[in-house]
Amino acid sequence: MAIKVKIKDTEFGVGDKIRVIQKIKEAKRERNQSFEGVVIAIRGKGSGKSFVVRRIGANNIGIEKIFPVASPLIVGVEVIKMGTRGVRKSKLYYLRKKPSRSIGTIYQKASKREGKSK
Repeated sequence: MAIKVKIKDTEFGVGDKIRVIQKIKEAKRERNQSFEGVVIAIRGKGSGKSFVVRRIGANNIGIEKIFPVASPLIVGVEVIKMGTRGVRKSKLYYLRKKPSRSIGTIYQKASKREGKSK
């Protein structure tokens, strides 16, 4: 059970808000598309490792995508916000039942802790 993953010099963990940029092929064209959300799970090991990103779409519908770590279609990953430092669970499936307002408190608590330690 991993809590952190490293992709192309970017390290992120469970509970972080990230933006995944992936290459999409449509007929003869290629374009980059980003998917932004919270990492709720990291599973597997070795070359079969993958992570699950969840975001809230239109009409408050939850959208989850599974990204393989070794995928050549992933162009890059950007960490937008760090989650709480003391995440002890590798799967945050309980976030599926929480409203987006209470999920925001995770990041508020993390920013308060970082402010006190500096």
